[in-house]
Amino acid sequence: MNYQAIKLVKRPTEAITPDLFETTSQALPTLKDGELLVKLTHLSLDPAMRGWMSADENSYIPPVQLGDTMRASGIGFVEQSNNEQFPVGTRVMGLMGLTEYAVSDGSGLNKLPAELPAEAVLSVIALPGITAYHGLFEVLKPESGQTIAITAAAGSVGSLVGQMAKNKGLTVIGVAGSQEKCAWLKDELNFDHALNYKDADFADQLNAAATDGIDLFFENTGGIAQQPIFEAMNPHGRIAVCGMIAEYNKTEASPGPSWVGIIKRRLTIQGFTMPDHWHRIPEYGQALGAMLSKGELTYRAHVLNGLDQAPDGINLLFRGENRGKLIVEI
Repeated sequence: MNYQAIKLVKRPTEAITPDLFETTSQALPTLKDGELLVKLTHLSLDPAMRGWMSADENSYIPPVQLGDTMRASGIGFVEQSNNEQFPVGTRVMGLMGLTEYAVSDGSGLNKLPAELPAEAVLSVIALPGITAYHGLFEVLKPESGQTIAITAAAGSVGSLVGQMAKNKGLTVIGVAGSQEKCAWLKDELNFDHALNYKDADFADQLNAAATDGIDLFFENTGGIAQQPIFEAMNPHGRIAVCGMIAEYNKTEASPGPSWVGIIKRRLTIQGFTMPDHWHRIPEYGQALGAMLSKGELTYRAHVLNGLDQAPDGINLLFRGENRGKLIVEI
């Protein structure tokens, strides 16, 4: 029996193009002692994949090597097993790649209850949720009464950050790139303010919303929204730099805020990535699962059907065309 896997064969210079990938047909391998075979059912497409394609070794995780299966998070069931920790039928989640089947020794895999919907897992309990949870509670350390601004607020991470902040008693300003996304943030997620950064008077809208300034800034995008938010920061404010999706496809980085402003406002700015904190996934997952079961978190998923949709589907993230967590069902 053969299965399909998508290999990375070229590195992007700017945009992610179809020629970067090659779909291969491979025979199912014979398992060694301690190994297991996972049949994937759902794959997660995330902005971080753009960084994983680059040749930069000076990063938080090694790049995908050319000729290797493209890295991606996924969910599946153990179909064969020579590992007593993962018997046949176990449902697992982990970085298994853009592939229909994956062989693992169990390292980095987390067991999942069979009854949890895959969309809920990948939208809330998987990478978006643990990223949102860590960035908000461990980096920004919110306190009731503060004001937080979130870029890419309608995205899989930002939407969870805003909901958790709102539940904590913060004033939440969400920034997104369309009126439809802003309406979702206001009408369904109950953000206090939802602003379209493409509006010509975005900076004026931001200042009107942040009448007492901004205490916390969860940064997902970079780009034109960054400077007005930075200028509205209160003294001793905190900024969590989670992503720069507006910058990933550029060959040269855009100018950033002046460090003079960092000094004057005595700001704390911290970049973070989740591979530093994999050991906390069970803890964060349990907390997020509890919030989900209580109805405290809402999500929406944008589902593509078929492994072949993955390479071009990634670009929906960079064009801002996805509506919710981007998932491939296979």
